[in-house]
Amino acid sequence: MPINQPSNQIKLTNVSLVRMKKGKKRFEIACYQNKVQDWRSNVEKDIDEVLQIPQVFLNVSKGQVAPNDDLQKSFGTTNQDKIVMEILQKGEIQLSEKERQAKGSQIQAEVLQIISTKCINPRNKKRYPPTMIQKALAELKLNIVTTKAAKTQALEAIRALVSAQIIPIVRAKMRIKITLESKEAKKLSERLMPLLGDIDSEDSGRFHEVISLIDPVNYRELVELIDNNKNGSIEVLDMAVIDEISENTNS
Repeated sequence: MPINQPSNQIKLTNVSLVRMKKGKKRFEIACYQNKVQDWRSNVEKDIDEVLQIPQVFLNVSKGQVAPNDDLQKSFGTTNQDKIVMEILQKGEIQLSEKERQAKGSQIQAEVLQIISTKCINPRNKKRYPPTMIQKALAELKLNIVTTKAAKTQALEAIRALVSAQIIPIVRAKMRIKITLESKEAKKLSERLMPLLGDIDSEDSGRFHEVISLIDPVNYRELVELIDNNKNGSIEVLDMAVIDEISENTNS
């Protein structure tokens, strides 16, 4: 439904509200849909493309403009431009029902895709399709929300799925390459080897180079171990190793 601004009867369509509570008052600004995030990520630099009206409101839908006394008490200034910029940068975006549904669907698709990419069935070394993962999450009563990043939710969901084993599922191995001076590799061998899995190749000279599969949970510890050595390096060759023969045979 269009929002009317009573002072001049301008109809605001495709409006997206940004709201901020400051002190005991709530303030709002009217923006164009999908433009606030563009502004915050510096994709959009023209403020006129973001703001429908360069005005601070107590209630946009009722056309209640914020009085100067309220602005002064809450923001310490009556400068509309300055206050608008603060609300635009720090305020909470109020999505319409349609926007919420679209964002929810987008984040859910991202979460399911991340899980599908990072996990496999340990019996056949194949990925699960997102639809099967979605059913497993539903059984766990694990809901995907729009207020948290997709990657964060995906990692949380993976831990829950691996723990519950509603379907046989594990994190896919990572393939990494570690390069160290040979003398340093010998020193670190006792700490290094337990963190590695199947070794694809190993070569020693002045430098010791090893390509290995690892459990993703060991990656951070390996990075910390290697980073303490000036001439050492760790490189991710494959974030999630899938059995390619199995994938091709069953595709």
